[in-house]
Amino acid sequence: MDEPDTAAILPGDVLDGASTEDQNEAPGEPSTGCDRPRFTCSLPVSVEPVMFLSMFSLALQTPLTTQYLWDRISDDLGYNGSKRSDCTNGSVPPDPLQKEVETLTAHWNLYINLGGFSVGLLVVPLLGSWSDLAGRRPVLILANVGLALQTVVYLVVMYLKLPVGYFFVGRLLSGLSGDFNAILAGCFAYVADVSDRRSRTFRVAVLEACIGLSGMLASIIGGQWRKAQGYINPFWLVLATILASSLYAYLFVRESVVPDPSAKLLASRHHKAVWHLFSTGGSNAEAAGRSHRCKLWLYLLCFFVVVTVHFGCRDLYVLYVLSSPLCWGPALIGYGSAAQNLAYLTSLLGLKIMQRCLEDSWVALVGLTSNIAGLVVFSVADTTQLVFAGYGLSFLFMAATPVIRSKLSKLVDPSEQGALFASVACVESLCFLVGSGVFNSLYPASLHFMKGFPFLFAAIILFIPAGIIGTLRCLDQRRDPGDSTVS
Repeated sequence: MDEPDTAAILPGDVLDGASTEDQNEAPGEPSTGCDRPRFTCSLPVSVEPVMFLSMFSLALQTPLTTQYLWDRISDDLGYNGSKRSDCTNGSVPPDPLQKEVETLTAHWNLYINLGGFSVGLLVVPLLGSWSDLAGRRPVLILANVGLALQTVVYLVVMYLKLPVGYFFVGRLLSGLSGDFNAILAGCFAYVADVSDRRSRTFRVAVLEACIGLSGMLASIIGGQWRKAQGYINPFWLVLATILASSLYAYLFVRESVVPDPSAKLLASRHHKAVWHLFSTGGSNAEAAGRSHRCKLWLYLLCFFVVVTVHFGCRDLYVLYVLSSPLCWGPALIGYGSAAQNLAYLTSLLGLKIMQRCLEDSWVALVGLTSNIAGLVVFSVADTTQLVFAGYGLSFLFMAATPVIRSKLSKLVDPSEQGALFASVACVESLCFLVGSGVFNSLYPASLHFMKGFPFLFAAIILFIPAGIIGTLRCLDQRRDPGDSTVS
């Protein structure tokens, strides 16, 4: 390989002026087990379009799939009614047939999602560790191809009006290729490869902003398009965006790992690499001692709590404002969704500004404070003004997760980024299942004493990651009281 440009930076290198905390997180030299091409991305974007397009397709098809299941099951059972979105006085007894449709739709959604999650739980760590040797691009392309196959199966089911159970087949095909979690793992690992330690947190935040913005755009387009033209045409757009994502990854994403031609996908070493990472703390742990492994697990716990709260509360926002006393209609729900997703942009901007004067740990604490304040207001909101005040106070709520991802990335060797982010992606899927289960159970159970209690509960448990992050930062600062450098 040609001699690298002296201005380029290895992802694992410690820059001059980096904070003591950063130096403690990644001691020693990067491992030579997997050489990295030394380059700085010449384009302002790298894998961001892959993330945006893939998330757009996922956010577009998920609600459409649920609505299609509802309509097909309604037709099969002969139910012609529709759910009302306005408030009622509760004097009209619920239609038992509607309850059966709701139950079957929820069950099929659960079966389909659990099928993809179960397969992905085995496949994603395999692909993530394999990408440390074979490269990030093959994983991004393979995962998008799997999503495309899933969409093709869904289209066939809709065209031929096959039983909805065939959706499960499409979901399994996607799960076998890593599903969206493999794209998450590949994109975040790629950014860790090509960014230096100072810019990594912001680059991770940009990826998370892509997730939020694409989700908002898909929500706006999907609902209106389905009303106008049904399900099939929007699903063709889903297929087109997935294919565009895989094509972009193939043509324009420059590989960040020197591929090892002998690297085999189906090998036990990949799962062993993930086990080694979390059982010993990874390759950097020998130089850092036991505290290194503890940090890895503590930051992963912080990530689990923060993302579980995010997924759990997201399911309840619409349900909370639909019912009395707020009684929101579709227009206000749309504005609320837009305000919530706008926080991805304000968090990105706020993170960039705060990094000029604050270390990343304090940025995360500010983000958690914003999230807690918004949830507390939301828990007592009984007017539209208070609901939007809650959204406004949460304008930095997405500032914490990119910091945690970045800190996890700095704790491991460059040759372990794929294994790390594959594990984080699996944890994120687990957060979705746990958050949905816990908060959707807590909401009806607390209606008789406090309707907004799930949001208050969420605010309380967010003190756990806030306490962990603050304590770890204070311990690092105590080791070197003279350190005031902003990472």
